[in-house]
Amino acid sequence: MSKISEEVINSLSINLREIIKSISRDNVNIEEIRLRSLKPLIVNSNNKDYFYNTKLNKLDLNMDNPYIVSKDDIEQTFQIMCKYSIHSFIDDIKKGFITLRGGHRVGLVGKTIIEDGQVKNIKHISSLNIRISREVLGCSDKVLSHIIRGKNQINNTLIISPPQCGKTTLIRDIVRNISNGNKEFAFNGMKVALIDERNEISGSYLGIPQMDVGIRTDVIETCPKDIGIMMLLRSMSPNVIVTDEIGNIDEIKALYTALNGGVSLITTVHGDSIEDIRNRKELSNLLDSELFKKVIILSAKKGPGTIEKIYDLEEKRWYFAN
Repeated sequence: MSKISEEVINSLSINLREIIKSISRDNVNIEEIRLRSLKPLIVNSNNKDYFYNTKLNKLDLNMDNPYIVSKDDIEQTFQIMCKYSIHSFIDDIKKGFITLRGGHRVGLVGKTIIEDGQVKNIKHISSLNIRISREVLGCSDKVLSHIIRGKNQINNTLIISPPQCGKTTLIRDIVRNISNGNKEFAFNGMKVALIDERNEISGSYLGIPQMDVGIRTDVIETCPKDIGIMMLLRSMSPNVIVTDEIGNIDEIKALYTALNGGVSLITTVHGDSIEDIRNRKELSNLLDSELFKKVIILSAKKGPGTIEKIYDLEEKRWYFAN
């Protein structure tokens, strides 16, 4: 059974709190809670959308007698999540998300206020997406032999994954293993600099990581990756830089700068396969063997966190598939 944490339940409006409490008692692995004003409450579990049947008081794949999220539900929930001080969370709000204690991320949309080409604020919140964060300690153990090379070396590694397939969970555990060290590989641990732009990997709350990212890990939160890489190279003397979801040319250029500085790299990218990445102009250079040595592909078909196969760009060889 996978119960929802008290941090999530207590951040909801009174009506929603009772519903999610009742759902949490059932054997449901909740991944997302979707709140849309004047729309049905949707709970996502194992990539399926469930509705809350108000007559049966349980989740249902069919939209029968659904609970309709009210404007008050959205407003109350948002106020509670911001501890009734929206101004205190404005830096996160204008990035489109806030983080709850425990590392749970809440995406939000509404009326966007733009000044000088930048998002100044988001008002009249209309939707909240609560993504339940969970650690899976040890989930990266099976790939460490491909990432760790000798006692003090790390292979530059790219993780390719469709959305909601567990890449953030995997990369978090990779960071923990590299930072703490691993006796099985006689690996003593290295200094890791983690750029957590959306605060998903470390789940930091008021500057403190809520997830186990290791004893030698320095976290820079909500910073653009290209800027963060340059800051960390100058200030933290990392052995390894880790980031999530590389996407644009400036970020890729920053990766090459880090590589020239003698730093190992681990990052992720959205995609279904190596061919998918090769066909996207801005990302094709990521598959240059001078940049990355190993490519880990996660499966969308076999469940979140399932490692489908590993490709060695130097040897041009597939290693295994689960």
